[in-house]
Amino acid sequence: MTPCPPRHALVVDDSSAMRRQLCRALQGAGGIRTTEAVDGADAWRHLAAARFDLLVTDINMPVLDGLKLVSLIRSGGAHRAMPILVVTTEAGEVDRRRALGLGANDYLVKPVQAHQVVEAVRRLLGAA
Repeated sequence: MTPCPPRHALVVDDSSAMRRQLCRALQGAGGIRTTEAVDGADAWRHLAAARFDLLVTDINMPVLDGLKLVSLIRSGGAHRAMPILVVTTEAGEVDRRRALGLGANDYLVKPVQAHQVVEAVRRLLGAA
């Protein structure tokens, strides 16, 4: 049997500290490769240039926010079925419903611990 290639996640957050924390959690979850983006527009450029198995995104970011990014991804293209995990400070149920309604697969509220991210990612990638 040929081993499965490592999964590749795009991590989108305007906070470099949060991106590092999320990348460490993903890399610890079975060696998921990560690419970082500083906002939704940067993420959109990465998505046009490479294949990803997972998107982890914040909501509140400059230039292009996470909800618009989710909507763009779900509107069509090569990544439209990719699992999307939102990790945000927006704790309201309205925000959660909006993100999930636009096509996010899961929603975590900051502050998050690595094990929460790992559990969500394993669920999402197991279902992908």
